[in-house]
Amino acid sequence: MEKPAGTWLAGWSTLKHATHTDERPTVNIIVVGCGRVGSQLAVLFSQDKNNVVVIDTDPQSFGTLGRYFEGRTIVGVGYDEDVLIEAGVEECEVLASVTDQDNSNLMIAEVARKLFGVPRVLTRLYNPDRENAYLQLGLDFVCGTTLVAEEMYSMVMAEHGGHVDTFGDYEVLRFVLNLEGTGKPSIQVSDVEREHEVRIIAFERKDNSLSSIPSKESTLYDGDILLACIHKNLLERFSMFMSPHMQGVKRKGVLHAPDALRRPVVIDAAGREKGAR
Repeated sequence: MEKPAGTWLAGWSTLKHATHTDERPTVNIIVVGCGRVGSQLAVLFSQDKNNVVVIDTDPQSFGTLGRYFEGRTIVGVGYDEDVLIEAGVEECEVLASVTDQDNSNLMIAEVARKLFGVPRVLTRLYNPDRENAYLQLGLDFVCGTTLVAEEMYSMVMAEHGGHVDTFGDYEVLRFVLNLEGTGKPSIQVSDVEREHEVRIIAFERKDNSLSSIPSKESTLYDGDILLACIHKNLLERFSMFMSPHMQGVKRKGVLHAPDALRRPVVIDAAGREKGAR
């Protein structure tokens, strides 16, 4: 059963803009898998005036492409060399493997990048347990299960500030420093880190006059914007320093407010997912 296409397209539509602009030539793109995600992805690329070929084993699936799709369709198995050659893989610059099977997506991705040398190969991943293996293989992937889980987690964590990312048992948060409970206008980084087992990664003054990676001797002031890493079990205790008022705090154009989208997904120049939440 496929995951909601909207979550995927938050990331894939960003890739669309990365592949073609007014200054760039048309890109040759192959999309393998014409389910809800693959069909919408293909239409996005097609509307952006790229050369798009869609491959799927089920000819009826192409009906989801609609009348606005201007590319080609091929019935076949996505990892079959002859099918890929017919699709133009030898001139292909981007291949997206988005079938509903992890094993198929992996095979398609490996054939495309290792046998045909496609410059940018991206694959869809269903099972988040395979993420580390895919990273070790050097595969560029998007995992819908992880995206949905992290988005929902971010919404729950909104009261603690802006959830940026998760590394094992540690959470990376962006928040406004609240010193009201200390009765002090400022505090040293060393005091915060020593007493609360947190690592302050970076800070920005509330008037935007300074942003920096702090040293142990750096001074933080009430209202400063912090990026910090903390163990998930210590969040409640540390929450006294996190202002609930995130209005006006922006990160990469995203407003941190209760009704704001806290974790859009961005694909960088190498095709990797970046957390721009």
